[in-house]
Amino acid sequence: MDFTISTWMMLFFILFMIVGMWKVYAFLPNKKLADDDTTKESQEELMRLLLKAIQSSDRELTQNDLFEKIKEDEDFDKKHFWRFNQNRLNQLLELYFLQNPHAKSIEEIHKEYL
Repeated sequence: MDFTISTWMMLFFILFMIVGMWKVYAFLPNKKLADDDTTKESQEELMRLLLKAIQSSDRELTQNDLFEKIKEDEDFDKKHFWRFNQNRLNQLLELYFLQNPHAKSIEEIHKEYL
């Protein structure tokens, strides 16, 4: 059985392509991380904490006050939500405003839940 150079090149190409695909697959995340705060459940938990912080407020909150109030909440899991920052709060507020077009500010959310 005499193989030509092009046959050997095709065999090595296929072999290295399979090895390369396996290496890419090996580095892709296969399981859910314990501290993944981008899941639907985590987002719902943050939204619940956001609304709880706004409802329990007795004065008008700024975004910075709201951020601190959420972080100080007893239900806030610091290990799970270790990436929670001001930008994430802004994204949560935008999501709430998109889902509830009648609310345009934190004050209106507060009035809604009184």
